[in-house]
Formats: sequence, C-alpha cells, structure tokens
Amino acid sequence: MGKRGWILLGTAVPVLALLALLTWASVKSGGVPGGFGVNTEFGQVEVLSDTPRDFSLETLDSEQLVLSQLRGKVVMLDFWSSWCPPCRAEAPVLSQVYAEYDGKSVEFIGISIWDRKDAVLSHVDEYSVPYPNGIDGDGRIAIDYGVTGIPEKFFIDSDGRVVKRFVGPMNAGRLRSILDELLADHAKGASG
Repeated sequence: MGKRGWILLGTAVPVLALLALLTWASVKSGGVPGGFGVNTEFGQVEVLSDTPRDFSLETLDSEQLVLSQLRGKVVMLDFWSSWCPPCRAEAPVLSQVYAEYDGKSVEFIGISIWDRKDAVLSHVDEYSVPYPNGIDGDGRIAIDYGVTGIPEKFFIDSDGRVVKRFVGPMNAGRLRSILDELLADHAKGASG
C-alpha cells in the first residue's frame, strides 16, 4: 500500500468510528437523544458564514418552502425540538412576536430536529404556532448551518445574509429588537 492509501485509511477509520458511535447512540436513544443537544450557554454567538445554505423544507402543511424564495424578507430560522424544555418555554414568545409582525416583511421558519412527526404536530398545536414549520429528518439543514444544540436561531437579512446567530431561548424584547433593527436596515436599503 502506497503513502496515499495509508493517508486514506488513516482518515477513513476515525470517520467510520465516529459514524458507528453516532449510529449506536441514535439506536440506543430511540432517535431522541434526551438532554444531549440542548444548549446550556445562551446568547449571541459569532456568525461563521454570512451566506446561508439554501434549502427546501416540506412544511407540516405539505407545502414546499425554499429559503431563497424569501429573499427581500427578514427571516428567522429557529432550530428546535418538542422534547427540549427551553424550546417549549420559548414557543409562546415566538408565536406572539410572529403575530405582532404580521403584514411586515418578516418570516419565521421552525425547523424541528431530532424529533418525531407526531410530537412536532402536537407541539405546534399546543402552542398555536402560526408560522411554517418542518422536520429536518436527516439533519442535513442543521449540519449545513452548524447547529450545535437547540434552541438555536439564525437571522437572515432582506439581502439574504446571515447577520445574527443566537443559542438558547430568546425573550420577546430581544427578539423584537433584532427584528426592528433588521427591518430598519431593509428600509434604509430600499430608500437608498
């Protein structure tokens, strides 16, 4: 075996071991990792890339939502799960603030990860969540965005750039402040 073969083997073995460990953990937990993945540190964190990965998500209403088709709006992506206590505590706040911004150039998208469809539907019903939600069943969207835990939010400006990222639940005042800031920037850009 040549040098290149050893390098490939040296890279493949740890990757396969990690995948085996993740598969084992998923099987042992029934696909729901309990407390694993719930953010314990909250607040604004560094945005690693201002270019969001485009995605298509089937909503719970069986509609196809494509992120790039929301260009021109301020978008808040919320990664959450029904079994996550901070996500459950935050759900009424998100629903309330979304309703307050009805008719403005704002869209919220809920992306449930590590969850079951029946639990997601129950959560959306229980908290009267009015904005589009879908399930990231294979975790591809969460991986593309570098989600480290839940809840986690990404704010995308009307030009389609990720401008803020928050881990943990948000209160209504902080959420309104960010939306107002992004809407003001949008208005400046539209008039300038």
